[in-house]
Amino acid sequence: MMTSLEYNYDLRDEVKAKMKEVEEFCEKNVKQNAIDADAMNVEDGMNLMNPIFDEACKRGYNAFDVPKEYGGLGYTKMESVALLEKMSWYDAGFGITISANGLASGPVTIGGNDEQKKRLYEIILAGGIGAFCLTEENAGCDASNGETTAVKEGDYYIINGTKKFITNGPMASYYCVFAMTDKSKGSKGYTGFFIDKKVDEVEGMSIGHIEDKMGIRNSQVSEVVFENVKVPASAMLGSEGEGFKIAMKTLDVARITCGATALGICQRALDEAVAHAKSRVQFGGPIANNEVIQFKLADMNKATETARQMVKYATRMYMDHVPFSTEAAMAKCAASDASAYVTQEAVQIMGGNGFMHNYPLEKLYRDCKIFQIFEGTNEVQRLVIGRNTVK
Repeated sequence: MMTSLEYNYDLRDEVKAKMKEVEEFCEKNVKQNAIDADAMNVEDGMNLMNPIFDEACKRGYNAFDVPKEYGGLGYTKMESVALLEKMSWYDAGFGITISANGLASGPVTIGGNDEQKKRLYEIILAGGIGAFCLTEENAGCDASNGETTAVKEGDYYIINGTKKFITNGPMASYYCVFAMTDKSKGSKGYTGFFIDKKVDEVEGMSIGHIEDKMGIRNSQVSEVVFENVKVPASAMLGSEGEGFKIAMKTLDVARITCGATALGICQRALDEAVAHAKSRVQFGGPIANNEVIQFKLADMNKATETARQMVKYATRMYMDHVPFSTEAAMAKCAASDASAYVTQEAVQIMGGNGFMHNYPLEKLYRDCKIFQIFEGTNEVQRLVIGRNTVK
């Protein structure tokens, strides 16, 4: 029988089989380990989850949409989004770790040359995961305010600065880094660089503070520090000054995958709430029989499915090569807001149990909040949507 997820995304038989494989892998390796790691300190949690990430990458879960001409599966973005939602149902931190590889590879697929793309896909197919290095202490929503610099010296660039809140920072095999080659030009002074840690043999690049987060604790986030890091000019993505444009195009796509990950949280919270409502007996019967609970579940289901359709719509526009920036912002905003609403209502339905560590809702409630913040806060998404609506 076709599941609602398979129907929603109209998956081919090949991808349905992969979905089943992913589900079995996550059920065995991710579901409980993610809960255990979430309760540990950062270092112990990383030690528990890193072998699971390695195994997932060996199975190619980091490479669903690597083109067939480069040796990949060549899944469509819609198929990759469906698989990401399934992974995120089990743990959003796991889903973010995998999906952030798409964020990190985006600048190369958008602005890289053929040789850079070949190197990128070789790394990914060998099990590598990347990191997208844009955010800084004073350059969050205002990404153009970065202070990391790249100074040209002969056939090299010397990079100095500190990037903050970098997903996959401690575990990445490659980094796409954005630095100012001409600060006087503002956002037009940004340039992107593709750094392969092994091939480029970079010195002076290190991992700074590793963040201890409220939620998605199984996603590793850190500072990445550049101290006179010498990279060849061949590492540059596109031309000098094109970095900001490349980064923004990358983030448009990332907002779709961000929405898909938030959908995993929505669906898990809804499923947990339904199961609890059917088994929890009060006043002589399951609380699921009470209209007030049914109305809550109805609105939670409606919010989840509405967000899913918006994510799918933005994905379809991306696949059809039509402008989708507004729709990506809508999808990210709608799905993250839905995850906050649905998890809150699920906790309410579960009552005191929903507030306890030994039930999954408490973790889902913490996990969902970041989705209203990263990849551009939802306030920024509303600015994008509003300005484009006026235009």
